[in-house]
Amino acid sequence: MADERYRVKVYSLNKDHRWDGLGTGYVSSIYVKRLQGVSLLVRSDSQASPILESKVKSKTPYQKQQKTLIVWSEAENHGIALKFQDAEGCSEIWEDICRVQGKDPSVKITQDLLEESEDQQLDEVLETDNVFDLPNCELSKLEEISDFISSVLASPIGKERLALILENEDYIKNLLQLFHTCEDLGDTAGLHHLHEIIKGILFLNKAALFEIMFSAECIMDVVGCLEYDPALAQPKRHREFLTQNARFKDVVPITDCELRQKIHQTYRVQYIHDILLPAPSMYEENFLSTLTTFIFLNKVEIVSMLKDDNNFLSQVFAQLRDETINDDRRRELLFFFKEFCAFSQTLQPPNKDALFETLTELGILPVLKIVMSMEDLQIKSAATDIFTYLVEYSPSMIREFIMEEAQQSEDGNLFINVVIEQMICDTDPELGGAVHLMGLLRILLDPENMLATPNICERSEFLNFFYKHCIHNFIAPLFATTSEDICDGDNVAGSDKNNTNCLSALRFMRRMIGLKDELYNCYIIKGNLFEPVVNALLNNGTRYNMLNSAIIELFEYIRVENIKSLVAHIVEKFYKTLESIEYVQTFKGLKIKYEEEKDQQNHIQRNLHSILYSRILHRSTRVVEKEEKCFKGNSEEGEAIMPPLENDFQDRYKFMETKETKENEDKVDPPKRASRGGYKFASSHSAPAANGTHSLHGSSTVGLMNRLDDEKDKEDETPSRKRPHLSF
Repeated sequence: MADERYRVKVYSLNKDHRWDGLGTGYVSSIYVKRLQGVSLLVRSDSQASPILESKVKSKTPYQKQQKTLIVWSEAENHGIALKFQDAEGCSEIWEDICRVQGKDPSVKITQDLLEESEDQQLDEVLETDNVFDLPNCELSKLEEISDFISSVLASPIGKERLALILENEDYIKNLLQLFHTCEDLGDTAGLHHLHEIIKGILFLNKAALFEIMFSAECIMDVVGCLEYDPALAQPKRHREFLTQNARFKDVVPITDCELRQKIHQTYRVQYIHDILLPAPSMYEENFLSTLTTFIFLNKVEIVSMLKDDNNFLSQVFAQLRDETINDDRRRELLFFFKEFCAFSQTLQPPNKDALFETLTELGILPVLKIVMSMEDLQIKSAATDIFTYLVEYSPSMIREFIMEEAQQSEDGNLFINVVIEQMICDTDPELGGAVHLMGLLRILLDPENMLATPNICERSEFLNFFYKHCIHNFIAPLFATTSEDICDGDNVAGSDKNNTNCLSALRFMRRMIGLKDELYNCYIIKGNLFEPVVNALLNNGTRYNMLNSAIIELFEYIRVENIKSLVAHIVEKFYKTLESIEYVQTFKGLKIKYEEEKDQQNHIQRNLHSILYSRILHRSTRVVEKEEKCFKGNSEEGEAIMPPLENDFQDRYKFMETKETKENEDKVDPPKRASRGGYKFASSHSAPAANGTHSLHGSSTVGLMNRLDDEKDKEDETPSRKRPHLSF
């Protein structure tokens, strides 16, 4: 029987079926003469008085749970539970119990001991109760402290209680004092225990504990404790690196002591997170979430404090624009500003908007234009990273600057052309920088993220600007690697005899047509870019190769998608050349599409002409009726007078032109000039003019229109300049 003592807490089930704690002490399994058998004896660690004395009976069912818990029933409605500090003690006592009962120690549950509700209640009591007191912070108890903290990490509520104890006492500071003692004594075992203790406290993941551990007073001692990893043969020299190698450089003097301290703290905590602590597995993504949040909030505070300093950023930009500073100084400034932009990603959108507006006003983009053209690779790399932050934040801001720069620039040296030049001239054999800049240009040229408002159409404005000012630089390498005939305007598809680049040109053209953008289609039609494609198809002859398939697929796509402008262009210009190709129905299909569209347009035009004619005739009838009323009103005064022909008549009827039968023409006499400069109209249906009455009917309306061309000779009495016209 084991006479060793193991630390436990005793629980008892009361009459109300609730678990009560009886006390904490040490348990042992020994033979008790008075009970005449092996018994479990628990004595208090403070007074050495017995808390529990229970004989292990052969018929009493015992149950082992959670590796550190043994439960049994002394009598009906009287359950006993022992909660062990460590699993080793629980296993030893369990083996003694099984040996007495003749059971296999591997069996954990012999039968159900408690009702399900009582079992769940015991778990809750074990989690909420403060089972163990934290051992005293002494050199001799470092191992006990390490084991205690490791056991508590498995219980969420235990972690909360431990964190509360550590927060309200100077326990952490006392541990760090022991660290100095162990280093002075060369106590390797104690240093290994301290490593596990400090790491366990960090894994509690509590912000209040981080404030203590990462204070200026404690943080380097925390780093020192983490140097002594038991898995390493020799400790790492992290403190030496942080104090000697990683020196803080004042790029621009920082006079705010709080800001300086915050920068130092953030760097060191980030070092602990990235270097000293193990990387969490995919199942432990939130294991150090509070530590990550601590670093995040520090960065937000640093950026906010720098942004609120009116002179700091102005000094940085003034030095970057200074052409007299050397490359080393400019490199340090750019590295600082790159890190500043990285920190700015932690800001909330409103604060980030305000920051980048400030940077734009201070001239960040003109500065980048200068430094991206320099030969120093580190400077160019840092400038590219800063430009990346700006593009990803607001492509529209970059586009606006580029177009404004074009209006103010006289030499044509635009920022976007500098970016294109750096992409083309990348010296990296793997083209890492070129691929990076290509991605940024793709973002700037992506129509999907361009603004479209009633006042601004960013898509058309910027793309037109780009094709006018930048496209020649962008495609210069393409022209340089193709045949020399390109310089004379020949297309690759027509001039490449060996089809080396022909398929690439076709793929590019197919991609352009696939956009279904009429701007591109008009450009293709205007440049007659299908001619070299047709020539390539004809030159290929009857060979069924990839070139033939690619060209046929291009025309078939246009037919299926019914791209009307391109269908009309191909049929009108190339159908006679292509109609002999009958092994595919593509070109006949294009002809059918063309004829259908043409018929539809003719039908629409006829309907539109009919509608227009009806409206014009209806409108003229209403005007004549209105004039008739005026004539009747004037007839009461004795004479009907028309308004002056030169102004009103021609303005109202110049759009009227029709053809009437001879019968209608005979009913209307030519108008004669009245004494007042107007015209009098005599109709076969009207009364004599002397009576002062006029009646204008449908035949009178005809008299207001132009006569047919073959009757012009009969109208010599009316000056030609006063005849009304209809011009559609």
